[in-house]
Amino acid sequence: MKLQSRVQLITYPDSLGGNLAALQEIIQRYFPDLFSGGIHILPPYPSSGDRGFAPLDYSRIDPQFGSWEDIGKIGAKYGVMLDVMVNHISRRSAYFQDFLKNGRSSPHADMFLTIDKIWPDGRPVQADIDKMFLRRPLPYSTFTVGNGQEEIVWTTFGKADPSEQIDLDVKSPLTKQYLSGIFRHFKANHVNMVRLDAVGYVIKKPGTSCFFVEPDIYEFMDWVAEQAKEHGIALLPEVHAHYSIQYKLAERGFWIYDFILPFTVLDALVNRSAGMLLRYLQTRPANQFTMLDCHDGIPVKPDLDDLVSTEQARRVVDLCLERGANLSYVLSDKHKSPDGFDVHQIRCTYYDALRRNDDAYLAARAIQLFTPGIPQIYYVGLLAGENDDARAAATGDGREINRHNYSLEEIEQAVQRPVVQRLMRLIRFRNEHEAFQGTFHVCDTDDREIRLQWENNGSRCVLHVDLDTYRSFIRCTDEQGEEAQWVV
Repeated sequence: MKLQSRVQLITYPDSLGGNLAALQEIIQRYFPDLFSGGIHILPPYPSSGDRGFAPLDYSRIDPQFGSWEDIGKIGAKYGVMLDVMVNHISRRSAYFQDFLKNGRSSPHADMFLTIDKIWPDGRPVQADIDKMFLRRPLPYSTFTVGNGQEEIVWTTFGKADPSEQIDLDVKSPLTKQYLSGIFRHFKANHVNMVRLDAVGYVIKKPGTSCFFVEPDIYEFMDWVAEQAKEHGIALLPEVHAHYSIQYKLAERGFWIYDFILPFTVLDALVNRSAGMLLRYLQTRPANQFTMLDCHDGIPVKPDLDDLVSTEQARRVVDLCLERGANLSYVLSDKHKSPDGFDVHQIRCTYYDALRRNDDAYLAARAIQLFTPGIPQIYYVGLLAGENDDARAAATGDGREINRHNYSLEEIEQAVQRPVVQRLMRLIRFRNEHEAFQGTFHVCDTDDREIRLQWENNGSRCVLHVDLDTYRSFIRCTDEQGEEAQWVV
């Protein structure tokens, strides 16, 4: 499916107004012309944890959010992206509950990665585990099934022990049948994009990192791409990895996330130095979804390995900590820096990372929107939201600092703020100006300035950012072909 290069919104189903019906009303009332690129609704399905990312059943929408009819209405008007957690499913799903009840005699047993599928004798090998890119201290959990026997199954993610998220065996015909059914159901409900969550972890092989295992991963990705193509659905693999892995996917024709842009933009603004950002913009693939913030955090390791020195990374991380951020960490020693640097993501709002400076924040958004690709604006970023420390403390999840749920009253107040009005104008410009359908160019400047240009059949627009003052302006041709200039 061919995607239009227009701005998308990312939101939880309950973060703008409390449910999907309210979300549709709010978009229509306040942002009717901003998100023609689509709405990425983070998991709205019944789930047992991880704010939707431990799904029970893709055929249902959690009743507290609404129904598939609500998804269909949003999809028919704007287009909808939904997540498929191809790596795992909830342990409370009917599939795994039947496995717990009936063990290996369950008709669903082969969907799951029991430990003997990794090590035939059923005994974990520590030397193999030491090589893995771990997301929890051990990559498996032990369960007691109906006959009293213990079963050890692979669980890449999850804070609890045993984990709430049970890995799927993507090589099993049962799992492929299960995933195919999801795509058929999505097509029937106006879902035109799917984000493949945690797809880098689907292949497990002893002696490897068990992350993006080549060439096995491509066989699975190509199979998923066939399912998506059959149903007219675009794919966006979510892979936090060394940039070279992302670029391999881009070379194979997949859209990828630009997980490098958030840090490099932040670095340019807080250090008032454009060099690293401009070098990156000159060499990156164009088939990327751009973002600055999301429901997790600003990526550091492994996304920026070999692009940013530990010293550079520490400097930005320390600044963000001073501005209220918290951090997530890489667990495996093998994947930390030689000096022990282990920051996986910086967790705070982008507005707070820039010290709530409106001009700096608008400069960051202008750079994002001028960068080739499909821009995604996270709902907290749309409203220039501030850190929700109380929510993070109450939930015990540091990521919740950037997951504030907005009431109708809060949204009404936020959209009247000048910083939000300026951002909305910038998004409209990005969607409407025809130059963005043409050729992108990074202009030569000194290290204290950024100048980005688009040109298309005589139509032109140029972004100028002064890193000393954070003031930005756009010079462009208007509808009559005349030169116009306006401050971002």
